[in-house]
Amino acid sequence: MKSIDLNKPEYFFNRELSWLKFNLRVLKEAAVKTTPLLERLKFVAITASNLDEFFMVRVAGLWDKWEDGINQRDASGLTVKEQLDEISASAHEQVKLQYKYMLSILKELESNGIRICRVSKISEKGRGWLDEYYREVVYPVLTPMAVDASRPFPFLANKTLNLAVEIINQDEEQSMGLVQVPSVLPRLVEVEGEGKRTFVFLEDIIIENCHDLFNGCQILDVVPFRLTRDSDLDVDEDDIDNLLKEVEKSLRKRKRGAAVRLELNKTANLRIKKFLSNNLDLSEQEIFEINGPLDATCFFKFASLSGMWPWLYEPFVPQRPLELPDDSDLFSAIRKKDILLHHPYESFDPVVKLVSDAASDPKVLAIKQTLYRVSGNSPIVAALARAAENGKQVTVLVELKARFDEENNIIWARRLEQAGCHVIYGLVGLKTHAKIILIVRKEADGIKRYVHLGTGNYNDNTAKLYTDMGLLTANDQFGSDASAFFNLLSGYSQPPLWNKLVMAPLGLRDKIYELIDNEIAQVKAGNKGHIIVKMNSLIDQQVIQKLYEASIGGVQVELIVRGICGLRAGVEGISENITVRSIVGRQLEHSRIFWFANGGEQQLYLSSADWMPRNLNDRVELFFPVESEEHIKRIKEILDLYLRDNVGAHMMQSNGTYRRVTNKATPVSAQSSLYEEALLAAAADKIPMEVRLRPMYSKDSKE
Repeated sequence: MKSIDLNKPEYFFNRELSWLKFNLRVLKEAAVKTTPLLERLKFVAITASNLDEFFMVRVAGLWDKWEDGINQRDASGLTVKEQLDEISASAHEQVKLQYKYMLSILKELESNGIRICRVSKISEKGRGWLDEYYREVVYPVLTPMAVDASRPFPFLANKTLNLAVEIINQDEEQSMGLVQVPSVLPRLVEVEGEGKRTFVFLEDIIIENCHDLFNGCQILDVVPFRLTRDSDLDVDEDDIDNLLKEVEKSLRKRKRGAAVRLELNKTANLRIKKFLSNNLDLSEQEIFEINGPLDATCFFKFASLSGMWPWLYEPFVPQRPLELPDDSDLFSAIRKKDILLHHPYESFDPVVKLVSDAASDPKVLAIKQTLYRVSGNSPIVAALARAAENGKQVTVLVELKARFDEENNIIWARRLEQAGCHVIYGLVGLKTHAKIILIVRKEADGIKRYVHLGTGNYNDNTAKLYTDMGLLTANDQFGSDASAFFNLLSGYSQPPLWNKLVMAPLGLRDKIYELIDNEIAQVKAGNKGHIIVKMNSLIDQQVIQKLYEASIGGVQVELIVRGICGLRAGVEGISENITVRSIVGRQLEHSRIFWFANGGEQQLYLSSADWMPRNLNDRVELFFPVESEEHIKRIKEILDLYLRDNVGAHMMQSNGTYRRVTNKATPVSAQSSLYEEALLAAAADKIPMEVRLRPMYSKDSKE
């Protein structure tokens, strides 16, 4: 058989352009008329927030490479400069569509009794109220800044909204000034006395009163603008003594990163545009002229204002888990059998309860846990601190380099240390992204270990929004592996021979190859080869090539990839047996599930890791088997439901575009179906509503 070159650039999609396609899929949810109006507006806000981070990290990183003289080609054949050019063109088009949707939604809101307008459109009575609001609330916190020979262009913080003011000063000279729109005040101000709910933007109030700020000057023009800065964290771990202090130092540097994007209201004033671009050292492709209000992320808070419920989804309430219908002893329940949790359809409370109960249980000797991203008022962190105060051995690996959660994690790390926990910061050069809890308990028949493994973070807030899975087990082999895992992280232990767990970066890549090769071998042996994989991102070139080998070998490969996908499906002779679909909906699809037919003896794994170079090479990740026949059947049914989805599913075409899957006769929404199933399961167990919705753990006074 003739060998096939699987390195050709046409077999791969660029990571950054693939991410922009994903963000576009999310944005297009804003145009779905069956979705409540403010939920549609939130999709606009989500994509705006996503673009902020994309420019702050990914685009900034490409500019750093370009300025360092690095211009090598990626797997798709694009140089760094070509990537920057294509990103700019694609992002500009996406922002135009974003504002088209936004303005359309705001118009629909107005016909439903919620009006967002310019100050000039406000009634006389409303203007009187606004004038008082400006004098009493806004004016005292404003600081006008002149820019001239003696007062240089000031430092403007990342993501702040500002006004560029063109003036003729008291000396009758044309000059420029700046005013920062204060982020401490509501961005959208509700005007009293207008009859219907009416809002104006804070910057518009300031613009109307700019003459107060530059008293004695003639205001020629005022243009709002917003700056995005390089915010990637640069920590050199090869030459540091204290990781926590180094991260803190890098966080201070982050605030002064180079400008990478300028958004400004569309203007014919070329003087202001040139003034900003020159002072911020930005090229034309880094400037986005916006036909509408800057910073659509403000609509997150707007949608959460009181009285907005008619234009939002009904609250999505996680149900009691199918396998934990009551408040029974968790340790006893886990001893009897492994327990599968599926969030957010099932409550995250059992995970919180596990740590909370362990903190108070006199039989518990030790608790060990990894923390990557946690909520702002985390009950899990509070329980860990309480456990240490109760005299238990508590070891917590806090990942200080969790992007944009670094400051939060530093605070938690110090609080845990003060409570008496042993806090570790992981391995040099690696982020610890694994999700695992180990509880060691002394029981009548000896020491027993209880383990939780998950696909998502120990964050009780995002667990209500993200789809994730978790496994609770008292299996001795899992317990032994969990102990070995924490010993490896906290000490100088050699990597063990694992019983159940597979760990990156030590063996996960090889395990993936082994599982895919096994499906190829099954086809050669006359069986059907079949792989179903669900993850957030697929970009690792070598894994993609292995999937191409499987397709060429006759294996059916069904990929459910929410975000970035560098694999090209449907290429003749290469990936004809591969399909790629992305599910976008009310919940953020976050679970990582890996199913292999294995000649009829199904193999199923869950993991914290996507198939990206960073997950397989540069992070501590865990990949673990699901062994209960009941759980395998349940998860396979969930995967099959995703594959039937024709409401939130988008199928990749061979040219890299995505087309929404539709079937008007029989609509199937995986997310809606899973929520309905959780409700029916709870009802079938005759659990009273007040019990179904009651938290499974009690908050201690210290929490």
